[in-house]
Amino acid sequence: MQLVSLDESLSTPLVEQIVNAVRGQIDDRILRPGMRLPPIRKLAESHGVSRFTVVEAYDRLVALGYLRSMRGSGFYVAARREAGVPAAPADVDRAVDVAWLLRQALDDRPGQIKASAGWLPSDWLDEEGLRRHLRTLSRRPDARLATYGPVPGYLPLRQQLQIRLAESGIGADTQQIVLTEGASRALDIIARRLVRPGDVVFVDDPGYFNFFGNLRLLGATLVGVPRGVDGPDATALEALLEHHTPTVFFTHSVLHNPTGGSLAPAVAFRILQLAERHGFLIIEDDTYADFNSQPPTRLANLDQLNRVIFVGSFSKTLSGSLRVGFLAARPDLAMEFADVKALTGVCSGEFDEQLVYQMLTDGHYRKYIERLQTRLARARETCLRMLERVGMEVYLEPRAGVFLWARPPGIEDAASVASKAAERGIMLAPGKVFRPQMQPSPWIRFNVAFSAAPEVERLLAETLDHG
Repeated sequence: MQLVSLDESLSTPLVEQIVNAVRGQIDDRILRPGMRLPPIRKLAESHGVSRFTVVEAYDRLVALGYLRSMRGSGFYVAARREAGVPAAPADVDRAVDVAWLLRQALDDRPGQIKASAGWLPSDWLDEEGLRRHLRTLSRRPDARLATYGPVPGYLPLRQQLQIRLAESGIGADTQQIVLTEGASRALDIIARRLVRPGDVVFVDDPGYFNFFGNLRLLGATLVGVPRGVDGPDATALEALLEHHTPTVFFTHSVLHNPTGGSLAPAVAFRILQLAERHGFLIIEDDTYADFNSQPPTRLANLDQLNRVIFVGSFSKTLSGSLRVGFLAARPDLAMEFADVKALTGVCSGEFDEQLVYQMLTDGHYRKYIERLQTRLARARETCLRMLERVGMEVYLEPRAGVFLWARPPGIEDAASVASKAAERGIMLAPGKVFRPQMQPSPWIRFNVAFSAAPEVERLLAETLDHG
Protein backbone atom coordinates (compact mmCIF):
# COMPACT_ATOMS: atom_id res chain seq x y z
CA MET A 1 0.00 0.00 0.00
CA GLN A 2 1.52 3.32 -1.10
CA LEU A 3 2.16 5.75 1.75
CA VAL A 4 1.61 8.95 -0.24
CA SER A 5 0.52 10.03 -3.71
CA LEU A 6 2.21 13.19 -5.02
CA ASP A 7 1.02 15.46 -7.82
CA GLU A 8 3.45 18.13 -9.01
CA SER A 9 0.67 19.86 -10.98
CA LEU A 10 -1.05 20.96 -7.78
CA SER A 11 -0.35 24.32 -6.18
CA THR A 12 0.30 22.61 -2.84
CA PRO A 13 4.06 22.17 -2.23
CA LEU A 14 5.31 18.57 -2.22
CA VAL A 15 6.33 18.88 1.43
CA GLU A 16 2.75 19.75 2.41
CA GLN A 17 1.37 16.93 0.27
CA ILE A 18 3.54 14.44 2.16
CA VAL A 19 2.60 15.96 5.53
CA ASN A 20 -1.14 15.93 4.73
CA ALA A 21 -1.05 12.35 3.43
CA VAL A 22 0.77 10.97 6.47
CA ARG A 23 -1.39 12.95 8.90
CA GLY A 24 -4.53 11.64 7.22
CA GLN A 25 -3.40 8.02 7.52
CA ILE A 26 -2.48 8.49 11.17
CA ASP A 27 -5.81 10.18 11.94
CA ASP A 28 -7.59 7.32 10.14
CA ARG A 29 -5.59 4.86 12.27
CA ILE A 30 -4.23 3.24 9.13
CA LEU A 31 -0.78 4.08 10.50
CA ARG A 32 -0.80 3.03 14.15
CA PRO A 33 1.44 4.18 17.03
CA GLY A 34 4.85 2.52 16.86
CA MET A 35 4.75 1.77 13.14
CA ARG A 36 7.96 2.68 11.30
CA LEU A 37 7.77 4.97 8.26
CA PRO A 38 9.85 4.33 5.13
CA PRO A 39 13.44 5.58 5.38
CA ILE A 40 14.06 9.04 3.95
CA ARG A 41 16.14 7.83 1.01
CA LYS A 42 13.65 5.10 0.07
CA LEU A 43 10.65 7.43 0.13
CA ALA A 44 12.52 10.07 -1.87
CA GLU A 45 13.60 7.60 -4.54
CA SER A 46 10.20 5.92 -4.87
CA HIS A 47 8.44 9.27 -5.46
CA GLY A 48 11.16 11.05 -7.44
CA VAL A 49 11.68 13.87 -4.95
CA SER A 50 14.75 15.15 -3.14
CA ARG A 51 15.83 13.81 0.24
CA PHE A 52 15.54 17.37 1.59
CA THR A 53 11.81 17.39 0.73
CA VAL A 54 11.22 14.22 2.74
CA VAL A 55 13.42 15.43 5.62
CA GLU A 56 11.42 18.66 5.87
CA ALA A 57 8.10 16.78 5.76
CA TYR A 58 9.18 14.32 8.46
CA ASP A 59 10.52 17.17 10.63
CA ARG A 60 7.18 18.98 10.36
CA LEU A 61 5.32 15.82 11.35
CA VAL A 62 7.60 15.46 14.38
CA ALA A 63 6.90 19.07 15.36
CA LEU A 64 3.15 18.47 14.99
CA GLY A 65 3.38 15.45 17.29
CA TYR A 66 2.52 12.86 14.64
CA LEU A 67 5.96 11.26 14.43
CA ARG A 68 8.90 10.67 16.74
CA SER A 69 12.48 10.43 15.57
CA MET A 70 14.82 7.76 16.91
CA ARG A 71 18.46 8.44 16.13
CA GLY A 72 19.96 5.71 13.99
CA SER A 73 16.62 3.92 13.64
CA GLY A 74 14.25 6.21 11.73
CA PHE A 75 10.84 7.79 12.17
CA TYR A 76 7.90 6.16 13.97
CA VAL A 77 4.24 7.03 14.47
CA ALA A 78 3.88 8.76 17.83
CA ALA A 79 1.33 7.71 20.45
CA ARG A 80 -0.74 10.88 20.40
CA ARG A 81 -4.05 9.63 21.78
CA GLU A 82 -5.36 6.99 24.13
CA ALA A 83 -6.03 3.65 22.50
CA GLY A 84 -9.53 3.26 21.10
CA VAL A 85 -10.24 6.98 20.81
CA PRO A 86 -10.80 7.96 17.18
CA ALA A 87 -9.28 11.14 15.86
CA ALA A 88 -11.66 14.07 16.11
CA PRO A 89 -12.43 15.68 12.77
CA ALA A 90 -11.33 19.23 12.34
CA ASP A 91 -13.84 22.05 12.67
CA VAL A 92 -15.55 22.65 9.35
CA ASP A 93 -17.76 25.33 7.88
CA ARG A 94 -21.44 24.64 8.57
CA ALA A 95 -21.97 24.50 4.82
CA VAL A 96 -20.18 21.16 4.73
CA ASP A 97 -21.21 19.76 8.11
CA VAL A 98 -23.01 16.41 7.80
CA ALA A 99 -26.04 17.40 9.91
CA TRP A 100 -26.36 20.65 7.94
CA LEU A 101 -26.35 18.71 4.67
CA LEU A 102 -29.08 16.39 5.88
CA ARG A 103 -31.25 19.31 6.97
CA GLN A 104 -30.75 21.07 3.64
CA ALA A 105 -31.56 17.91 1.72
CA LEU A 106 -34.81 17.51 3.69
CA ASP A 107 -35.76 21.21 3.42
CA ASP A 108 -38.95 21.53 1.34
CA ARG A 109 -38.85 25.32 0.97
CA PRO A 110 -39.20 26.44 -2.66
CA GLY A 111 -36.05 27.51 -4.49
CA GLN A 112 -33.68 24.97 -2.95
CA ILE A 113 -31.65 23.02 -5.53
CA LYS A 114 -30.58 19.71 -4.02
CA ALA A 115 -27.88 18.85 -6.51
CA SER A 116 -26.31 16.32 -4.14
CA ALA A 117 -29.39 14.74 -2.57
CA GLY A 118 -29.37 11.01 -1.91
CA TRP A 119 -32.81 10.40 -3.40
CA LEU A 120 -34.97 11.25 -6.39
CA PRO A 121 -37.14 14.37 -6.75
CA SER A 122 -40.69 13.79 -5.57
CA ASP A 123 -42.09 14.52 -9.04
CA TRP A 124 -40.03 11.61 -10.41
CA LEU A 125 -41.78 9.18 -8.08
CA ASP A 126 -45.10 7.50 -8.82
CA GLU A 127 -47.40 9.39 -6.46
CA GLU A 128 -50.48 8.60 -8.53
CA GLY A 129 -49.65 4.90 -8.45
CA LEU A 130 -49.18 5.08 -4.69
CA ARG A 131 -52.54 6.83 -4.24
CA ARG A 132 -54.31 4.26 -6.39
CA HIS A 133 -52.81 1.34 -4.50
CA LEU A 134 -53.52 3.02 -1.17
CA ARG A 135 -57.20 3.33 -2.09
CA THR A 136 -57.31 -0.30 -3.18
CA LEU A 137 -55.55 -1.54 -0.06
CA SER A 138 -57.70 0.50 2.32
CA ARG A 139 -60.83 -1.19 0.94
CA ARG A 140 -59.48 -4.70 1.40
CA PRO A 141 -60.94 -6.55 4.41
CA ASP A 142 -57.55 -8.00 5.34
CA ALA A 143 -55.83 -4.57 5.51
CA ARG A 144 -54.54 -4.13 9.05
CA LEU A 145 -55.00 -0.43 9.74
CA ALA A 146 -55.06 -0.39 13.53
CA THR A 147 -52.96 -3.28 14.84
CA TYR A 148 -49.34 -4.14 15.45
CA GLY A 149 -47.72 -6.55 13.03
CA PRO A 150 -45.44 -9.49 13.79
CA VAL A 151 -41.86 -8.61 14.77
CA PRO A 152 -40.17 -9.99 11.62
CA GLY A 153 -42.68 -8.14 9.44
CA TYR A 154 -45.57 -8.91 7.09
CA LEU A 155 -45.17 -12.55 6.07
CA PRO A 156 -46.45 -12.28 2.46
CA LEU A 157 -43.89 -9.52 1.76
CA ARG A 158 -41.13 -11.64 3.27
CA GLN A 159 -42.25 -14.50 1.02
CA GLN A 160 -42.11 -12.19 -1.97
CA LEU A 161 -38.63 -11.01 -0.97
CA GLN A 162 -37.58 -14.64 -0.72
CA ILE A 163 -38.55 -15.02 -4.39
CA ARG A 164 -36.77 -11.80 -5.40
CA LEU A 165 -33.60 -12.83 -3.58
CA ALA A 166 -33.71 -16.27 -5.22
CA GLU A 167 -33.93 -14.57 -8.64
CA SER A 168 -30.64 -12.84 -7.70
CA GLY A 169 -29.11 -16.17 -6.70
CA ILE A 170 -29.40 -15.55 -2.94
CA GLY A 171 -30.99 -18.39 -1.01
CA ALA A 172 -32.97 -17.33 2.09
CA ASP A 173 -36.11 -18.62 3.73
CA THR A 174 -38.62 -16.29 5.36
CA GLN A 175 -37.09 -16.79 8.85
CA GLN A 176 -33.90 -15.23 7.52
CA ILE A 177 -35.63 -12.02 6.38
CA VAL A 178 -36.53 -9.19 8.78
CA LEU A 179 -38.51 -6.18 7.55
CA THR A 180 -37.45 -2.74 8.78
CA GLU A 181 -38.37 0.93 8.42
CA GLY A 182 -35.98 1.51 5.51
CA ALA A 183 -32.35 0.54 5.02
CA SER A 184 -31.13 3.05 7.62
CA ARG A 185 -33.12 1.25 10.29
CA ALA A 186 -31.79 -2.12 9.10
CA LEU A 187 -28.21 -0.85 9.36
CA ASP A 188 -28.93 0.56 12.81
CA ILE A 189 -30.33 -2.77 14.04
CA ILE A 190 -27.29 -4.63 12.70
CA ALA A 191 -24.86 -2.15 14.24
CA ARG A 192 -26.60 -2.23 17.63
CA ARG A 193 -26.24 -6.01 17.74
CA LEU A 194 -22.71 -6.41 16.35
CA VAL A 195 -20.77 -3.28 17.32
CA ARG A 196 -19.53 -2.54 20.83
CA PRO A 197 -17.68 0.55 22.13
CA GLY A 198 -14.06 0.40 21.03
CA ASP A 199 -14.66 -2.06 18.19
CA VAL A 200 -12.83 -1.43 14.94
CA VAL A 201 -15.26 -1.19 12.05
CA PHE A 202 -14.18 -1.06 8.41
CA VAL A 203 -16.16 1.22 6.08
CA ASP A 204 -15.90 2.32 2.48
CA ASP A 205 -13.75 5.41 1.88
CA PRO A 206 -15.61 7.26 0.46
CA GLY A 207 -18.86 5.83 1.79
CA TYR A 208 -22.30 6.43 3.31
CA PHE A 209 -21.64 9.44 5.53
CA ASN A 210 -24.90 9.36 7.52
CA PHE A 211 -24.15 5.87 8.81
CA PHE A 212 -20.65 6.90 9.90
CA GLY A 213 -22.26 9.12 12.52
CA ASN A 214 -24.40 6.24 13.75
CA LEU A 215 -21.32 4.06 14.21
CA ARG A 216 -19.52 6.80 16.14
CA LEU A 217 -22.52 7.10 18.49
CA LEU A 218 -22.00 3.41 19.26
CA GLY A 219 -18.36 4.09 20.15
CA ALA A 220 -16.85 2.38 17.10
CA THR A 221 -13.43 3.26 15.69
CA LEU A 222 -13.84 3.74 11.95
CA VAL A 223 -11.14 2.65 9.51
CA GLY A 224 -11.65 3.52 5.86
CA VAL A 225 -11.02 0.99 3.11
CA PRO A 226 -10.12 2.89 -0.09
CA ARG A 227 -12.75 2.53 -2.78
CA GLY A 228 -11.82 1.95 -6.43
CA VAL A 229 -13.89 1.80 -9.60
CA ASP A 230 -14.36 -1.98 -9.13
CA GLY A 231 -15.18 -1.89 -5.42
CA PRO A 232 -13.10 -1.83 -2.24
CA ASP A 233 -9.34 -1.97 -2.81
CA ALA A 234 -8.68 -5.58 -1.83
CA THR A 235 -4.91 -5.03 -1.61
CA ALA A 236 -5.40 -2.11 0.75
CA LEU A 237 -7.94 -4.14 2.74
CA GLU A 238 -5.41 -6.95 3.16
CA ALA A 239 -2.76 -4.47 4.32
CA LEU A 240 -5.17 -2.92 6.84
CA LEU A 241 -5.93 -6.36 8.24
CA GLU A 242 -2.28 -6.70 9.23
CA HIS A 243 -2.82 -3.93 11.78
CA HIS A 244 -6.55 -4.06 12.62
CA THR A 245 -9.05 -6.69 13.72
CA PRO A 246 -12.44 -5.46 12.52
CA THR A 247 -15.73 -6.74 13.84
CA VAL A 248 -17.56 -5.93 10.62
CA PHE A 249 -17.04 -4.31 7.24
CA PHE A 250 -19.90 -2.11 6.03
CA THR A 251 -19.77 -1.81 2.23
CA HIS A 252 -21.93 -0.99 -0.76
CA SER A 253 -21.66 -3.31 -3.79
CA VAL A 254 -24.06 -2.07 -6.48
CA LEU A 255 -24.19 1.56 -7.71
CA HIS A 256 -22.06 2.70 -4.82
CA ASN A 257 -22.95 5.84 -2.93
CA PRO A 258 -21.26 8.24 -3.75
CA THR A 259 -19.07 7.09 -6.68
CA GLY A 260 -21.67 5.16 -8.70
CA GLY A 261 -19.33 2.18 -9.19
CA SER A 262 -20.21 -1.48 -8.77
CA LEU A 263 -18.37 -4.51 -7.48
CA ALA A 264 -16.29 -6.63 -9.87
CA PRO A 265 -16.38 -10.45 -9.42
CA ALA A 266 -12.63 -10.80 -8.81
CA VAL A 267 -12.73 -8.14 -6.08
CA ALA A 268 -15.74 -9.81 -4.47
CA PHE A 269 -13.93 -13.16 -4.27
CA ARG A 270 -10.87 -11.58 -2.62
CA ILE A 271 -12.98 -9.72 -0.06
CA LEU A 272 -14.82 -12.89 0.91
CA GLN A 273 -11.55 -14.81 1.20
CA LEU A 274 -10.18 -12.14 3.53
CA ALA A 275 -13.37 -12.16 5.61
CA GLU A 276 -13.11 -15.92 6.04
CA ARG A 277 -9.41 -15.79 6.89
CA HIS A 278 -9.72 -12.94 9.39
CA GLY A 279 -13.14 -13.77 10.82
CA PHE A 280 -15.14 -10.59 10.24
CA LEU A 281 -18.70 -10.16 8.97
CA ILE A 282 -19.69 -8.09 5.93
CA ILE A 283 -22.78 -5.89 5.77
CA GLU A 284 -23.74 -5.38 2.13
CA ASP A 285 -25.91 -2.31 1.53
CA ASP A 286 -27.96 -2.83 -1.64
CA THR A 287 -30.16 0.27 -1.39
CA TYR A 288 -29.76 1.48 -5.00
CA ALA A 289 -29.65 -1.87 -6.82
CA ASP A 290 -33.15 -1.57 -8.34
CA PHE A 291 -31.88 1.33 -10.45
CA ASN A 292 -29.56 -1.14 -12.17
CA SER A 293 -30.90 -2.91 -15.25
CA GLN A 294 -28.00 -5.40 -15.55
CA PRO A 295 -27.44 -8.45 -13.27
CA PRO A 296 -24.90 -7.20 -10.71
CA THR A 297 -22.22 -8.95 -8.68
CA ARG A 298 -23.20 -9.21 -5.03
CA LEU A 299 -21.25 -10.53 -2.09
CA ALA A 300 -24.40 -12.18 -0.74
CA ASN A 301 -24.82 -14.08 -3.99
CA LEU A 302 -21.32 -15.56 -3.71
CA ASP A 303 -21.41 -16.09 0.05
CA GLN A 304 -25.05 -17.24 0.47
CA LEU A 305 -25.48 -15.27 3.73
CA ASN A 306 -22.75 -17.09 5.59
CA ARG A 307 -20.59 -14.08 6.48
CA VAL A 308 -22.63 -11.51 4.54
CA ILE A 309 -25.67 -9.68 5.89
CA PHE A 310 -27.72 -8.23 3.05
CA VAL A 311 -29.69 -4.96 3.30
CA GLY A 312 -32.26 -3.58 0.83
CA SER A 313 -34.96 -0.92 0.68
CA PHE A 314 -37.90 0.44 -1.30
CA SER A 315 -37.70 3.97 0.13
CA LYS A 316 -35.38 5.28 -2.62
CA THR A 317 -37.52 3.89 -5.44
CA LEU A 318 -41.10 4.26 -4.18
CA SER A 319 -41.26 6.98 -1.55
CA GLY A 320 -39.17 8.49 1.22
CA SER A 321 -42.31 8.48 3.37
CA LEU A 322 -42.89 4.79 2.73
CA ARG A 323 -40.23 3.43 5.05
CA VAL A 324 -39.93 -0.21 4.05
CA GLY A 325 -36.61 -2.00 3.99
CA PHE A 326 -35.26 -5.38 4.98
CA LEU A 327 -32.24 -7.36 6.04
CA ALA A 328 -31.39 -10.97 5.23
CA ALA A 329 -28.92 -13.00 7.28
CA ARG A 330 -28.17 -16.53 8.40
CA PRO A 331 -30.88 -17.86 10.75
CA ASP A 332 -29.15 -17.29 14.11
CA LEU A 333 -28.30 -13.67 13.28
CA ALA A 334 -31.74 -12.98 11.78
CA MET A 335 -33.36 -14.07 15.05
CA GLU A 336 -31.06 -11.80 17.05
CA PHE A 337 -31.76 -8.86 14.73
CA ALA A 338 -35.50 -9.43 15.14
CA ASP A 339 -35.01 -9.27 18.92
CA VAL A 340 -33.15 -5.95 18.60
CA LYS A 341 -35.94 -4.65 16.37
CA ALA A 342 -38.54 -5.63 18.98
CA LEU A 343 -36.62 -4.07 21.87
CA THR A 344 -35.92 -0.79 20.07
CA GLY A 345 -39.06 -0.32 17.97
CA VAL A 346 -41.54 -3.15 18.73
CA CYS A 347 -42.41 -3.75 15.06
CA SER A 348 -42.47 -2.09 11.65
CA GLY A 349 -45.50 -0.61 9.88
CA GLU A 350 -47.50 -3.50 8.48
CA PHE A 351 -49.79 -1.29 6.40
CA ASP A 352 -46.78 0.10 4.52
CA GLU A 353 -45.48 -3.42 4.08
CA GLN A 354 -48.84 -4.56 2.69
CA LEU A 355 -48.77 -1.66 0.24
CA VAL A 356 -45.30 -2.59 -1.05
CA TYR A 357 -46.37 -6.23 -1.33
CA GLN A 358 -49.38 -5.24 -3.42
CA MET A 359 -47.26 -3.11 -5.77
CA LEU A 360 -44.71 -5.89 -6.18
CA THR A 361 -47.19 -8.67 -6.88
CA ASP A 362 -49.51 -6.89 -9.33
CA GLY A 363 -46.61 -6.02 -11.66
CA HIS A 364 -46.81 -2.28 -11.05
CA TYR A 365 -43.38 -1.99 -9.43
CA ARG A 366 -41.51 -3.75 -12.25
CA LYS A 367 -43.01 -1.53 -14.96
CA TYR A 368 -42.46 1.60 -12.90
CA ILE A 369 -38.78 0.72 -12.28
CA GLU A 370 -38.20 0.16 -16.00
CA ARG A 371 -39.53 3.66 -16.74
CA LEU A 372 -37.41 5.11 -13.96
CA GLN A 373 -34.24 3.44 -15.26
CA THR A 374 -34.85 4.95 -18.70
CA ARG A 375 -35.40 8.42 -17.27
CA LEU A 376 -32.26 8.16 -15.15
CA ALA A 377 -30.22 7.14 -18.19
CA ARG A 378 -31.26 10.33 -20.01
CA ALA A 379 -30.56 12.47 -16.94
CA ARG A 380 -27.16 10.85 -16.47
CA GLU A 381 -26.12 11.71 -20.03
CA THR A 382 -27.31 15.30 -19.56
CA CYS A 383 -25.37 15.64 -16.32
CA LEU A 384 -22.23 14.12 -17.84
CA ARG A 385 -22.34 16.62 -20.71
CA MET A 386 -22.82 19.48 -18.26
CA LEU A 387 -19.84 18.41 -16.15
CA GLU A 388 -17.75 18.08 -19.30
CA ARG A 389 -18.71 21.60 -20.46
CA VAL A 390 -17.59 23.20 -17.21
CA GLY A 391 -14.34 21.21 -17.11
CA MET A 392 -15.05 18.80 -14.25
CA GLU A 393 -13.23 15.46 -14.08
CA VAL A 394 -15.67 12.54 -13.70
CA TYR A 395 -14.43 9.61 -11.63
CA LEU A 396 -16.26 7.04 -13.78
CA GLU A 397 -19.25 6.90 -16.09
CA PRO A 398 -21.63 4.39 -14.45
CA ARG A 399 -24.04 2.47 -16.64
CA ALA A 400 -26.92 3.09 -14.26
CA GLY A 401 -27.88 4.78 -11.02
CA VAL A 402 -28.34 8.19 -9.47
CA PHE A 403 -24.84 9.48 -8.71
CA LEU A 404 -21.84 10.93 -10.49
CA TRP A 405 -18.60 11.59 -8.61
CA ALA A 406 -16.62 14.48 -10.07
CA ARG A 407 -13.99 17.04 -9.14
CA PRO A 408 -12.99 20.49 -10.34
CA PRO A 409 -9.37 20.74 -11.48
CA GLY A 410 -7.00 22.69 -9.28
CA ILE A 411 -9.21 22.56 -6.18
CA GLU A 412 -7.93 20.32 -3.41
CA ASP A 413 -10.88 20.57 -1.01
CA ALA A 414 -14.35 20.85 -2.55
CA ALA A 415 -15.70 22.22 0.74
CA SER A 416 -14.99 25.70 -0.66
CA VAL A 417 -17.23 24.97 -3.65
CA ALA A 418 -19.99 23.68 -1.36
CA SER A 419 -19.79 26.86 0.70
CA LYS A 420 -20.23 29.04 -2.39
CA ALA A 421 -23.12 26.85 -3.52
CA ALA A 422 -24.85 27.14 -0.14
CA GLU A 423 -24.84 30.94 -0.42
CA ARG A 424 -26.85 30.57 -3.64
CA GLY A 425 -29.36 28.01 -2.37
CA ILE A 426 -27.65 25.01 -3.99
CA MET A 427 -26.90 21.97 -1.84
CA LEU A 428 -23.66 20.28 -2.88
CA ALA A 429 -22.08 17.46 -0.88
CA PRO A 430 -18.26 17.72 -0.92
CA GLY A 431 -16.13 14.61 -0.80
CA LYS A 432 -14.92 15.16 2.76
CA VAL A 433 -18.33 14.34 4.26
CA PHE A 434 -18.14 10.87 2.66
CA ARG A 435 -14.80 10.10 4.32
CA PRO A 436 -14.61 8.37 7.73
CA GLN A 437 -12.74 11.22 9.45
CA MET A 438 -13.91 14.00 7.09
CA GLN A 439 -10.48 14.35 5.52
CA PRO A 440 -10.21 16.95 2.74
CA SER A 441 -11.28 15.72 -0.70
CA PRO A 442 -11.56 17.40 -4.11
CA TRP A 443 -14.59 15.30 -5.12
CA ILE A 444 -18.29 16.23 -5.17
CA ARG A 445 -21.33 13.94 -5.38
CA PHE A 446 -23.88 14.92 -8.02
CA ASN A 447 -27.42 13.56 -8.21
CA VAL A 448 -28.23 13.39 -11.93
CA ALA A 449 -31.93 13.96 -11.32
CA PHE A 450 -31.33 17.38 -9.71
CA SER A 451 -28.14 18.61 -11.37
CA ALA A 452 -29.66 19.60 -14.71
CA ALA A 453 -30.79 22.91 -13.17
CA PRO A 454 -29.05 25.75 -15.07
CA GLU A 455 -28.09 27.36 -11.76
CA VAL A 456 -25.80 24.39 -11.02
CA GLU A 457 -23.90 24.76 -14.29
CA ARG A 458 -23.56 28.53 -13.81
CA LEU A 459 -22.17 28.05 -10.32
CA LEU A 460 -19.63 25.45 -11.45
CA ALA A 461 -18.56 27.47 -14.49
CA GLU A 462 -18.02 30.58 -12.39
CA THR A 463 -16.16 28.61 -9.72
CA LEU A 464 -13.79 27.04 -12.21
CA ASP A 465 -13.26 30.32 -14.05
CA HIS A 466 -12.15 31.92 -10.79
CA GLY A 467 -10.46 28.73 -9.50
